[in-house]
Amino acid sequence: MSENRSSKRNCPIFCGLSGKDLSSQARYRCMCNSLFIVMLAITLIPLSITSGLNFFQYQQLVREDSRANARWNAESARATINAYLEKLEAAITVVIDTYSFEDLSDPKKLEQIFRQLKKEHQGLVDLSIVGVDGIQTAYVGPYRLAGKDYSDSLWFHKALARRMYVSEVFTGFRNVPHFVVAASKKDPSSDRYWVIRASIDTETLDRFLALADTEALEDIFLINDSGILQSGSRYHGDAMESFQLTRKPKQNDIVIFEEMRGNSSFYRAVSRIPNTPWLLVLDQQGAEARKIWHIFKGRLQLTLGLCFLASGGMVFWLSRFLAGKFREADETRDSILSETEHSNKLASIGRLAAGVAHEINNPLAIIAEKAGLMQDLIGLEQDFRHRAKFLDQLASLQNAVVRARTITHRLLGFARRMETSLTLVQLNAIVTEVLSFLEKDAAYRNIHILLQLQENLPVIRADHGQLQQVFLNVINNAIDAIRSDGEIHITSRRENQKTVMVAISDTGPGIAPDVLKHIFDPFFTTKGNEEKKGTGLGLSITYGIVQKMGGKIEVSSEVGVGTTFIITFPVYKEGSEEESNDRA
Repeated sequence: MSENRSSKRNCPIFCGLSGKDLSSQARYRCMCNSLFIVMLAITLIPLSITSGLNFFQYQQLVREDSRANARWNAESARATINAYLEKLEAAITVVIDTYSFEDLSDPKKLEQIFRQLKKEHQGLVDLSIVGVDGIQTAYVGPYRLAGKDYSDSLWFHKALARRMYVSEVFTGFRNVPHFVVAASKKDPSSDRYWVIRASIDTETLDRFLALADTEALEDIFLINDSGILQSGSRYHGDAMESFQLTRKPKQNDIVIFEEMRGNSSFYRAVSRIPNTPWLLVLDQQGAEARKIWHIFKGRLQLTLGLCFLASGGMVFWLSRFLAGKFREADETRDSILSETEHSNKLASIGRLAAGVAHEINNPLAIIAEKAGLMQDLIGLEQDFRHRAKFLDQLASLQNAVVRARTITHRLLGFARRMETSLTLVQLNAIVTEVLSFLEKDAAYRNIHILLQLQENLPVIRADHGQLQQVFLNVINNAIDAIRSDGEIHITSRRENQKTVMVAISDTGPGIAPDVLKHIFDPFFTTKGNEEKKGTGLGLSITYGIVQKMGGKIEVSSEVGVGTTFIITFPVYKEGSEEESNDRA
């Protein structure tokens, strides 16, 4: 019956079989697997959800950071180029405001000014003066451009229309990509404007753009509104080549959008350079291409892997541990059921013995009474022929009745021990009785029992049978611990006016500290590897009996030396009402 209950209760749903279809070992293995799956899911599902949320949240943060970095880098590069142009424009403005057309038309004077400007402004290629008719009247630089006619050039007309003008990149007469910064001034004599022009090569722009290079930067270049590159590009070619821009910003604004190059995405920031025809284009790595994102993913994967391994190992151990505990609980329950059935049988035997004893006592009383009557009658007939023989037979009959009564009294005594019956008992007498049961076993194992019992110990109030069980359990455990060739010392004495004690020491192997603290726990046994496996209930029952009688039991042990049990009971007060009733 207990096996069926255990099967139905412990069969896990993942096995696909009922408890009756599984052996005990297979059932607990299946339970272990089911616990492992359920607990692993409970552990890993929240971990996976949390990791996924962290993954997407951090990805969003990296994307926002990438966009912010693209904007900041674009603003920084724009500010750098704008500062260079403003500084150069300011220097040209000082020159044109300080000197007249005639002064600057002097080649020596112009060369002196050019050298001074070249020291302060890197990338300056040449400096020239263009008259009101568009003819270059003075030139300082590496090219032969003196006397060139710029009357049809776009930059010349733009310079005339504005106080200061920065041109697009073009090749011009020199066939080399460059741009000019030109300023115009009115000639007082003719009311027409002449122009001072400074030329800068595109490599200067490349150097300034290179200052904005960072780990995440992929490309940075300048274009005009027509889509012509104004500087070199890593992916789109050199200056003067074409490039198609999908989105353009408004004045002094920065637009940032996502583009694709192959299978990877990147952020593109586009900004206008103030007072120029140029657009700054900056391409920066997308979130998935950044080093910090790869580091985060690697660490997240490593953390998840370690968590999975640690959780899996812990859950595996815990599932086996719990399944083992369930198995132990089932085995303990079956043992308790078996002990209970055994106790019920003993109780039934006790009740049966009491009934049998009472039933036998009645006819025995009649037999004894009739035998006594026959003795009296024969005593009156002195000349009865067989008088001596009859008296001898009647004496034998009465002896048999006495023997039968002794047996029935013992049966009644066994039956009464099923219930607690408190009487006044003497500890030394109980110890002596118990030793009479164990002397032969101790002698067979060559174990010497040494007694040191104090005489005239005060009595205690206890159950005679249960007290026998207490000493029987402790002394029997001492014999089992020694096994052979050892000594057991039993000492009794009065500790004080209120208590008496019995100490039982053995020369066995002793008990380890981690085992000693569980010695009174129910179902805890140290006899698991012996032929007679212990139930783990002996010392637990002993502890309960001693506590119920108001006593105390303590144990001390040293490995390799032996173990000592000290049992203390309160002295019964003489002259009490209970004692008087017992003696009556």
